[in-house]
Amino acid sequence: MPDAIWIDRSDQLPPLARTLESHASIGLDTEFLRERTFFPKLCLLQLTAGSDVWCVDTLRCGSLECLGTALTTAPSRKVIHSARQDLEAFYLNERRVISPVFDTQIAAGCIGLKPQIGYAELVKTLLDVTVPKGQTRTDWSKRPLTRAQLEYAADDVLYLQEIAERLTERLRALGRERWVLEDCAAFDDTRLYEPHPEQAWQRLRGLQQLPPAPRARAKILAVWRERTARARDLPRGWIISDAAIFKLAEIDSVRAAAAALRSLPEPMNGAIADSLLEALSEGSEAEAADQAPSRDARPTPEQRAVIDRLARLVDARAAELHVSAEILAPRGELKALAMGERDVQSLSGWRRGEIGEKLLEAAA
Repeated sequence: MPDAIWIDRSDQLPPLARTLESHASIGLDTEFLRERTFFPKLCLLQLTAGSDVWCVDTLRCGSLECLGTALTTAPSRKVIHSARQDLEAFYLNERRVISPVFDTQIAAGCIGLKPQIGYAELVKTLLDVTVPKGQTRTDWSKRPLTRAQLEYAADDVLYLQEIAERLTERLRALGRERWVLEDCAAFDDTRLYEPHPEQAWQRLRGLQQLPPAPRARAKILAVWRERTARARDLPRGWIISDAAIFKLAEIDSVRAAAAALRSLPEPMNGAIADSLLEALSEGSEAEAADQAPSRDARPTPEQRAVIDRLARLVDARAAELHVSAEILAPRGELKALAMGERDVQSLSGWRRGEIGEKLLEAAA
């Protein structure tokens, strides 16, 4: 592999930007830390164009504003594998969205490979090259980085252009390039990377299985946790775990919740505990009702029969297309359709013609 060009001074960025702007395709990856913070700490930005690879020390270079045109507005394609977290890390550090994106993981799923295929497996599958995995637990904020770490970081972008070309050839042969372009266009929406705290309850798995009153309290706690984690730049789980939210949601008085806080397995800072109890005290069933699901989340026997019918349709169509069923319509969307929801991905874009119309007819 070529030696990566190390960039650790801000005056090296403008020449890099001009070089990137001259290329039609740019490979990109990031290394960041998020174990101890709410917001990702961007530590390294890896780039490739043509035959060159660059590793940008974002901790030393500071702002990447002068790369903005090359990465966020230029027409060049940005090739990224499993792009969501890399895009989020860049956005939350720079407040700009990398675009346009070609996600090689999405593309792989659209030609019939595993929807969640990893980069190393994809490189092995398409190029028969083995990518080492020895630095997966590296603390990328420590300096200096070792040669092994730099080689690992460079490998993460080294093959992106070639696998993107292989995937694009296959997509065009199958007439599915539009599938990937549509799905990747969704990455331009900044709400993906900075969702409103009031919607934080949507992250709680199993929430809709709770009775109305505990469900309302769990929502209040989820919103409170999101705001507190953001304000203190701490991981959500360091504020309070999902399990503790569900436990407290079952308690119908603030006084009892205060007693329960003292029995939680994880200790809670006094000020944070007071803030939590205040949120519960100020919250009301009426306030939470606006966010409550409009229907019972548990499907009836008739609705379960519809879900099974829809699943058979999706499985059959997926088999015809030689793709995973979840590429067309995940099980959760089928449940939503059976229960009357129509604002789902499987009814829009390219999926509407491939499976959506049939789902609508079967769900009627």
